Amino acid sequence: MAIKNSEIKLSKERTLVVIKPDGVQRTLIGEIIKRYERTGLKLVGLKMIAPSEEMAVRHYYEVGGDAWIKEVGRKAAEAYEKKGEKSPYATFEENGQAILKANAKYLSSGPVIAMVWQGAGAVELVRKITGSTAPSLADVGTIRGDFTLDSYALADTDRRSIRNLIHASGTPEEAAMEIPIWFEENELLDYRLILEQILYDVNLDGILE
Repeated sequence: MAIKNSEIKLSKERTLVVIKPDGVQRTLIGEIIKRYERTGLKLVGLKMIAPSEEMAVRHYYEVGGDAWIKEVGRKAAEAYEKKGEKSPYATFEENGQAILKANAKYLSSGPVIAMVWQGAGAVELVRKITGSTAPSLADVGTIRGDFTLDSYALADTDRRSIRNLIHASGTPEEAAMEIPIWFEENELLDYRLILEQILYDVNLDGILE
């Protein structure tokens, strides 16, 4: 069996997935894991944890920083305008801080399942399976499209975080920053799955006896 170096690197792309408190309370853990697992992605880290609000803030803020705060605040203000309403916050930064606080409160409201999945194109594949961050817009067949119906409009009305079951890293770079927040390096296992030969071997050597 021969696997090129470039293919080894691609096959080891990692992404962080967190089943949020609503996903745990809805007893969707097994269903969600099955959706990812049957693609051929490899689960290399898994834990149940009740994150503190401080940890939740770190999860959102450490990756994007002040630029993220301002950008989500801007998007929220635009959403209010599209509805013909005025944002209750004076600046994008204030709006972004309110969103950060709401997200942290939501993520720390109960136990979550943190996972690291590995495989070729892991980040993009997981996000495709998960569906749009706005469940009301998620395609049927995605996790969010099949199992929840929340919307940004409803969340904005209640001034809370949208309940969309799952966090999934947006890019490989984000994943590289997020994973150490949730996992120590020795908690991520390096092991072989038999199916990796079918997925990644160039010539499929050794199938016939």
